[in-house]
Amino acid sequence: MKPLYRLYDDGQAAQQAVDRLRAAGVADVDVTVITSAPMHEFDFSRIGRPAWHWHIAAAGGLAGFLAVTWLASTATSGWPIVTGNMPIMSWWTNLIVMFEWTMLGAILATVATFIKGAGLLRRDPALYDPEVTNGKILVGVEHPTPDVEDAIRRALDL
Repeated sequence: MKPLYRLYDDGQAAQQAVDRLRAAGVADVDVTVITSAPMHEFDFSRIGRPAWHWHIAAAGGLAGFLAVTWLASTATSGWPIVTGNMPIMSWWTNLIVMFEWTMLGAILATVATFIKGAGLLRRDPALYDPEVTNGKILVGVEHPTPDVEDAIRRALDL
């Protein structure tokens, strides 16, 4: 199904369109609003999916730390070298490598999150109109269902 959208000149008209879409039964996660500049004074600026970047980066860092801890302990216990009165697995000598692997895991997880979040893995093009760069505000529904299509058209004044 083809996306339904309209371009508005100011934030007040765009906010009214978003309110009409909500009244028509369209969920906030289905509404797309694209502006060329931030408009924090309007309610539509808070529409969107929650950001999980911090949680995913932390999980990537934890995965990197656990992987290098397993690698260091396995390598040192697999080939134990007895050196006087020192432990086989020394945390201090592996600390730099553990830090680097932790950061590598966090960075790779963050890059993967940004690639997915930017829509670079999409099969179909994202909803966009070049007039947004000229100051217009795009309000629309990317994947409208046939049962609410007429309500969306009325809400957007199409």
